[in-house]
Order: sequence, then structure tokens, then C-alpha cells
Amino acid sequence: MDRLRAGEGILRRKPIEHIEDTEVTEGPRLERTLGLWQLTAIGVGGIIGAGIFTLAGTVANGTAGPAVVISFLIAGLASACAALSYAEFAGMIPKAGSAYTYGYAVLGEFAGWFIGWDLLLEYTAIVAVVAIGISGYFGFLVTDMGAQLPAWMLGAPGTGNGHRVDLFAVVLCLLIAWLLNLGMRSAARFETFVVALKVLVVLLVIGVGVFHIDSGNYHPFFPYGLGGAFDGAALVFFAVFGYDAMSTAAEESKDAQRHMPRAIIYSLAISMVLYVAACLVLTGMQNYQDIDKESGFSTAFKSVGLGALADVIAVGAIIGILTVMFTFMLGVTRVWFSMSRDGLLPRWFAKTHPTRHVPTRVTWIVGAASAAIAGFLPISEVAELTNIGILLAFVVVCAAVIVLRYRRPELPRAFRTPWMPFLPALGILFSIWLVTRLQWQTWVRFAVWFVIGCVIYFGYSYRHSALAERRTAQ
Repeated sequence: MDRLRAGEGILRRKPIEHIEDTEVTEGPRLERTLGLWQLTAIGVGGIIGAGIFTLAGTVANGTAGPAVVISFLIAGLASACAALSYAEFAGMIPKAGSAYTYGYAVLGEFAGWFIGWDLLLEYTAIVAVVAIGISGYFGFLVTDMGAQLPAWMLGAPGTGNGHRVDLFAVVLCLLIAWLLNLGMRSAARFETFVVALKVLVVLLVIGVGVFHIDSGNYHPFFPYGLGGAFDGAALVFFAVFGYDAMSTAAEESKDAQRHMPRAIIYSLAISMVLYVAACLVLTGMQNYQDIDKESGFSTAFKSVGLGALADVIAVGAIIGILTVMFTFMLGVTRVWFSMSRDGLLPRWFAKTHPTRHVPTRVTWIVGAASAAIAGFLPISEVAELTNIGILLAFVVVCAAVIVLRYRRPELPRAFRTPWMPFLPALGILFSIWLVTRLQWQTWVRFAVWFVIGCVIYFGYSYRHSALAERRTAQ
């Protein structure tokens, strides 16, 4: 009997029809301030970042050649399968938490906990990775200007002679936390402005670079074979999500049921058009073997005598990557807030600011945690933490949308994933394929984090969840 009750407990689901009503009375709420284009800007801000300014050149040089364009198209198609599943859920369950909330409502409490706990680590690690990357650009620009900074502040221990802490990365993490704590209205305005600047820089790259394309650089188009294009897709896949973190802000949307599905689709579509166009320009301006892996666009423009524009692109890259930090710190704080409001983590964390209506406590905790990771760990070690959780979230969401479509076909849906169940199933298969390509060290770290999560769930969350307390009261 105890085993049966335990099984029922971990499989208990949040009632979809009453999610809005129960959370009105059971916990704090977030303020609805975001419109369609603000949501879209947050999505674009999360997708376009290191992928277009760094990863495109890396994959073109050593993996796919000019076929990096095909790599992005393949990755974009696979990501779209998951994006359409997210869009259906976002219109149907317009609450904070994204994949955590969807999994909780459809697959049960433990599945929701599993993906939510995983995303806490993944999103925080992404913030730290991006901060380290921006710090590297900043150090390069400062040195290029002739300034000399103390070695102790330029990197984590072990990354260079005399390095003690990556101070600029630490400051960036705390700065984003401060910005998010100003309130979603002010933070979203800043994000929208910076994303607009980033898009303008990308359009500048495309608009100017197209006049310096040498069609001979496209031959051979598949220097590493068709397999190189697929290998490239596995690498750039991590540059074509971000809408998943944006969907955690559903509860702060003015009209989530209408706007969230559109924002998810718009942000991915806009980003893919810019990715493809930028890759065509990059591989057309330089032979793929000459493209710099770290700053592809800047060196490409220098190679055609446009050095001043190359510096503008470098600054634009820093600004562009900054928006990725914003989107993913927003994501992790909203997942944490939602889990705490549901009682799976102490409700103390779900406390919101009385006037700004943002989860201040978890935002500062995430800011400090990401600052510590960015300041004292090498980027290679941190980057390995960012892959597996996103892919598992995609698997959960794609599976859940199939299950719910057949379990509850009568539920109203503002958006319906087309070609059901083919597209979600394709998203599952592609995500599993990418998971199998991860290094064993990543699996070990994930297993350790999962074990810690299980201890917390069965030691605390199982008894203190809102659903458990409600059933006990009955």
C-alpha cells in the first residue's frame, strides 16, 4: 500500500483547467506587462548570440565548410519541432515554469521536478558561460586599445599565468541580476532596445558583406562531405534555442494565450533568417579554411579592408551576447519561482517584491551563483553543463504534447502543433540523437546533480508540494 501511494504521489498532476485558479489563492503572482514584440525580443535575445558571432566561424572552419548554412537549417528544423510543441503548451498553460510546468501538468510531479531541477543547473551554467565569453571579448578590446589590466582579474584559476578570478564575468552576472530586479517592465525595455541594436549589427554585417562575396569561396560547398554538415548541425543546435527560456515568462505576458505561441515562432523564424544570411556572407567573404574560429566576422571584414567596421562588429558581438544572459537568467529565476510556489522547494524563494512583482530572492541567488561559477571555473568545464538539460527538456515537452493531445483532445488550444504526432516525435528523436553525442563526463555531472535532486525531492518536496498538502487536507 505504501508503494502504491508513493507511485500515485510522484505521478500526481497539476489540473490544467484549474492551474490559474489554484495559483491565485495558493501563491504569489507575477505582473503581466509583456506584449508580443517584447516577448519576441526576449526570444531573439536568447537565440542569437555566440552562435552567430563565434560558433558559425568555428563550424565553418573545421566541421562543415560553406555547408555551415545547411548545418543551421538542419538544426533549425529540428529545433522547430520542439518550438511548435512549446507553442501549443504556451497557449494552453500560460504560466511561469515552461517545460517544468508542462511536464508537471501532463506527465506527473516527479517528471516535472526532474526537468525543473535540471533546468536550474543548465540555465545558470549558460549564464556563466556567456559571461565568460563576453569577458574574453572585453579583455581583447581593452588590450587592443593599449590598456594593461592586472592578470589576477582576467580569468579563473588555471586559465592563465597569475589568473585568480574572472572579475568582469562576475560583475556581468551581478549586473544582469540587478537589471531583472528593477521589474519586468524596465528590464524588458532594456532587453528590447539591446536586441534591436544587435539585429541592426547583424543586418549591417549582411548588408555590407554581401558586396564583398566571392562566389569561388563556396567551392567546394561540402568539403567535409554531407556528414560534416550533420556534425555541424549537432554543434550549432545549441545556438538555435532560447525560446524555451523565453516561454518561462508566460505568466508575465499581457495575453499569453495569443502572444506566447506567436512569439516562440516569430523569434525562431527571425533568428533562422539572420543565421542563414550571415553564414552565406561569412563563407562568401573568406575561404572556409581562413575563417577565424573565435571572431570570424571581424577578421573577415578586416581581410577586405574594413577594419573600422570590424571593431563595430566586435562591440556588437558583446552587446548581442549580453542579451543571452538576460534571457536565461530570466528563465532560471522563473522556473525556481514556479517550483517554490508549488511547494517543491521552500516557498520562501517564491516571495516577490511588493511593488516590482519580481522574485527578488531567487534572482539575487542565481546572480551570485552564476557569478561564482563564471569567476572561478574555466569555460570548458562550465560549458559541459549546458547541453544535456535543454535536450531532455525538449524530449519531455515533445512527449507531453503528444500524450495530452490524445488524453485530453477536448481542451481548448490557442495553437495546435501541426502534423501530430510526426513533428513532436521527430523532435524527440533528434534530441535523443544529440544526447548520445555528449561526452561521458557530462553524463557523470548530470547523474550527480540528479541524485542530489532525488534526495531533495523525496526528503522534502514529496511531502510539501501544494498537491500533497491539498490531498492531506481533504
